[in-house]
Amino acid sequence: MAEVESFQLDHTKVLAPYVRLIGSETGPKGDIITNFDVRLVQPNVQEIPTAGLHTIEHLMASLIRDRIDGMIDFSPFGCRTGFHMIMWGEHTSEEIAKVIKSSLEAIVTVVEWADVPGTTIESCGNYRDHSLWTAKEWSALILKRGISSDPFIRKVI
Repeated sequence: MAEVESFQLDHTKVLAPYVRLIGSETGPKGDIITNFDVRLVQPNVQEIPTAGLHTIEHLMASLIRDRIDGMIDFSPFGCRTGFHMIMWGEHTSEEIAKVIKSSLEAIVTVVEWADVPGTTIESCGNYRDHSLWTAKEWSALILKRGISSDPFIRKVI
């Protein structure tokens, strides 16, 4: 089996919330893609409830695109502690941490239920499993802890 980078990370050593550059790849035509670990809660200590995580995912899909060009995907980890963020081009952890912070601030202060995209049976594969209240509560908690641009040393943005 192929070695997966994130399975080599010692999850007992990281200090969430943080943004970590997992790696960059250059395609055959020279296009660069960067992959980030956007860890919102401490692994093996907490996990974001599914409905809240699902709503954060839907909101971040739009909020991040409003703040930075080139996002390909923002997908939750199965462990429910954060997300993979895939971007076109080269970006730094600090740059992405600022975007994540701003987006979470919008969830806490601006977003209403009508703003949550993809919450109908036609637009979501599990449309009943959303919670804006939970998304707001967890976003506020994450912001209170501060988003670091380093997974091992708290460099809060």
